[in-house]
Amino acid sequence: MATFNYKAMAKDGRKLEGTVVAADRRGAMTAVEKLGYRPISVMETKSAQAQTKGESIWKLKIGNSKPKMKTVEVLLFTSELSDLLEAGMTLGAALNCLASQGEPDSPQNIIAGDLRDRIIRGEQLSTAVTAHPQTFPALYGNMIRAGEASGAMIEILRRLVEHYERNESMQSKIKSAMTYPIVVLILGVVTVAFTMTYVLPQFKKIFDSMGAALPLPTRILMGTSEFMMKYGVFLIFLAIAGIVMLKRYVKTPEGRLKLDGLKLRTPLIKGIIACGAFSSLAYTMKTLLSNGVNVLQALKIAEETCGNQVIANALRNARERVTDGTSISGPLAGSKVFPRLMTDMLSVGEQSGDMPSSLGHIGRRYETEMDRNIKVFTNALEPILIIVIGGIVGFVAISILMAVFKVTSAIGAK
Repeated sequence: MATFNYKAMAKDGRKLEGTVVAADRRGAMTAVEKLGYRPISVMETKSAQAQTKGESIWKLKIGNSKPKMKTVEVLLFTSELSDLLEAGMTLGAALNCLASQGEPDSPQNIIAGDLRDRIIRGEQLSTAVTAHPQTFPALYGNMIRAGEASGAMIEILRRLVEHYERNESMQSKIKSAMTYPIVVLILGVVTVAFTMTYVLPQFKKIFDSMGAALPLPTRILMGTSEFMMKYGVFLIFLAIAGIVMLKRYVKTPEGRLKLDGLKLRTPLIKGIIACGAFSSLAYTMKTLLSNGVNVLQALKIAEETCGNQVIANALRNARERVTDGTSISGPLAGSKVFPRLMTDMLSVGEQSGDMPSSLGHIGRRYETEMDRNIKVFTNALEPILIIVIGGIVGFVAISILMAVFKVTSAIGAK
């Protein structure tokens, strides 16, 4: 295999240049024609490496590891691909166009170039995307396979765009809801740490020089400040070590299961996490079933993409039961993970033979409930944070004022 530079003419008369990988010059000309262009000249490059342009960049930039597109980049890539195909371009030409945009070493260019070369070599797009599992999940490949079988590739790509947009919207809402409390907590911790390690030691010097007996709250405050001054570095190290150990534990199957279970039980956030997971699950199943993917495969993909181990285990059990002829709604209801309303709506869809429609209703219902839970979360968290942080600051202020009054009274008595 070698790399060839080509000059060609598009159907609209535009002159184009690019590269293709082929065994010989004749194969390179055939590859250019598969892109939908009329070759004008095809010449082998000076570097006769048996690598595609994308593969060369992988080895040059990041060794043997493959690049990965972010979810937003996959969304834009899919949207642009569907637009190009709808405009009349062939799949190879559309991928070649996407591989020529932006920086040559960007993940989209590298992956689009690799997909283009695979298409030219005769692979199906559904097979080509499996070479990039970190970018294209199983849902993506199965949807593309359904589009290839039905001949409705553009429609499938549009549905994938809708799926990614919906998931991005839900994740954005959850992140927005968490931003405010996280910022307030960080500022509160920084303020208290500064007060305990810098401000209070100055007061302690003054109180010690006067020799007056301090009130109990002030002694507690000063003792805490002194402890943080002596062991602050150790405490920071201990906190970092604890976080690292917790992250490692969470990556284990047992840790992941416990953490995901805790998310579904924690007050205030359980409604957001659960409703977001149920809505995403319903939309994923609806998208797959609407495009000809069978129930067992749809459950397997939903299990791999749901993002919560507790829900994934329930889906796995349901899939095992479905192979015995049982309906989906029965095993899901028996798991005690899914709400009764959701399983009842699934049962109605099974009885009517219109599961995608029922799943769409479930998705919208829990997406709306997630929005409501986010509002409840933000409305409840604000006064809680005010009380907690206000209580800490108030305790510090009162403790210092009590000591000042005590010392002033002692001086007045003398």
